[in-house]
Amino acid sequence: MNLPPYDLATLARPSGALAMLAVDQREAMRLMFAEDSAPEPDGSVPGPVLRSVPDRTLTEFKTAAARALTPYASGVLADRQFCFDALVQQQAVAPGCGLIAAADRFVPGNGEVVTDAVIDEEVDPHTVRAQGAVAMKLLVIWRPDGSAEDRRGMVRRFVQRCREAGLVSIIEPVSRAPRSGQDWDHSAGILAAARELGDLGADLYKGEVPLGGQGSDEEIRSRCAELGAALASPWVVLSSGVPADEFPRAVRLACEAGASGFLAGRAVWRGCIGAPDLAQALREDAVPRLRRLVDVVDETVAAKAG
Repeated sequence: MNLPPYDLATLARPSGALAMLAVDQREAMRLMFAEDSAPEPDGSVPGPVLRSVPDRTLTEFKTAAARALTPYASGVLADRQFCFDALVQQQAVAPGCGLIAAADRFVPGNGEVVTDAVIDEEVDPHTVRAQGAVAMKLLVIWRPDGSAEDRRGMVRRFVQRCREAGLVSIIEPVSRAPRSGQDWDHSAGILAAARELGDLGADLYKGEVPLGGQGSDEEIRSRCAELGAALASPWVVLSSGVPADEFPRAVRLACEAGASGFLAGRAVWRGCIGAPDLAQALREDAVPRLRRLVDVVDETVAAKAG
């Protein structure tokens, strides 16, 4: 059966802004739960202490976060490993919030939770569309000594898979250090990744904030404008690498420079990890953070449109 393709309007707010939530973190989220900063008897605080974190802990958190936050988000990104099926089965995504399937498989190694990412062949585009997804997302690890040919080939294949199922395609290139150990400029890598991968047909580009959001308004706005100029599609920013309290400013500056919004997780719900009363923490901390971000993109997009 031929189905009409989705477009970015399925992930947008009435303002046209994209205000999307990410709950697709996997082993990185497990590590967040594993951090234990309980004080020693003498009052000192030890370093992180790893403890066992079962899969159900992640699934329960992701499902609760989606239920509490998607009434305010225009889209939500979920992973097959821990929560996509649960969100669908429990109807945890609010009406009007577009469901995005993470179509990547993370490869650990070399002391990194994610040293590489590949297309997850177990995420079938037609199946996730039947389950209610309107888009898929692919993480791309960009390293200066990696293969540009391999990265571009993977992105092209991913975009084609999305098109065949009528799904919006979202790519998420992230800048990482070279395996060779050579000197590396993170922000330069963000721009190089955009120039390499930003013209391959993806419907939306999810990028890191240059300078980690740390710099003057003029500096960040200029770097973001340079990033946007390298892309052939609309783009949004992610929150990893930016302090949560600084992220609204980073989003505003990025949108002033041409971004269409955000697709973020940590800046919204990170403070709720391990909370004794998760529902209360989401309601009192995460919801206000998300609503503030929504207001930022609505106001900035409206100002640009005016």
